[in-house]
Amino acid sequence: MSDQDGTPENRLRKELPEETPVAAPEAAPSAEKNDNNDKNEKIEKDEKAEKPGATGRQRLVQGLWPPRVSRAQLIVAVLLFGLGFGLAVQVASNSDGDSALRGARQEDLVRILDELDDRTQRLEDEKAGLEKQRDELENSSDQAEEARKQTLEKERQLGILAGTVAAQGPGITMTIDDTKGTVEADMLLDAIQELRAAGAEAIQVNGVRVVAGTYLTDSGNSVSVDGNKINAPYRFKVIGKPQDLEPALNIPGGVVQTLEKEQATVTVERSTKIVVDALRAAKQPDYARSSSR
Repeated sequence: MSDQDGTPENRLRKELPEETPVAAPEAAPSAEKNDNNDKNEKIEKDEKAEKPGATGRQRLVQGLWPPRVSRAQLIVAVLLFGLGFGLAVQVASNSDGDSALRGARQEDLVRILDELDDRTQRLEDEKAGLEKQRDELENSSDQAEEARKQTLEKERQLGILAGTVAAQGPGITMTIDDTKGTVEADMLLDAIQELRAAGAEAIQVNGVRVVAGTYLTDSGNSVSVDGNKINAPYRFKVIGKPQDLEPALNIPGGVVQTLEKEQATVTVERSTKIVVDALRAAKQPDYARSSSR
């Protein structure tokens, strides 16, 4: 043993300290996680480096979303919404008013244009007549007699318009047969307004003279004109140019079409002689006086 222990190899082993097993470090798992995190961060940095810079549209989207709205911005948005809604309603109402003309046939549109031309011509004729009267009055040698003639003619014309004198002339007769009781006062008023716009000079409805101040009201299943109750069928006697009066009633969306939608029957007949003999008592104004001297 002594010989063997005295060998150089044995002496070296005795001089060296005993080897101790190296224990696994306790922090190995966390170190591994740190390594993984470092790798992920490196990958993210690489991906960010590979991605191009954000575009203007992307930056705009990032700035707008999620929205950050203040109270003042909300009030402004509500006001703008209300303004836009009002404009939309107005445009829609205007579109509804023009829907009848948009769906009209070409011949109907031509007839409407002809009616407008006729109205313009009537106004031009009236203007020319007034200018002629002025010239005659200025150039007449007996201005007093000429003024008297013009005054009498004007009185006759005003009497017809006021309903204080009877009138006759060409025109139409319109009969509205309302068996369902669906015709109301506003529909008859629309008919009167349309006839006036077409150049009617005298109108009579079921024995009641229509004047500038005429009003219509519903009275049960019938209609009252200036407080006078009238029943169907409603018969209009109208003096004017038949070629203007009848087309005005038959335009698309006009009087006849509206009444027919209410299941009423409308007939219009032209005549060379219509007599309007229902009279109104002349009413003296309470406060108005002539300003001429």
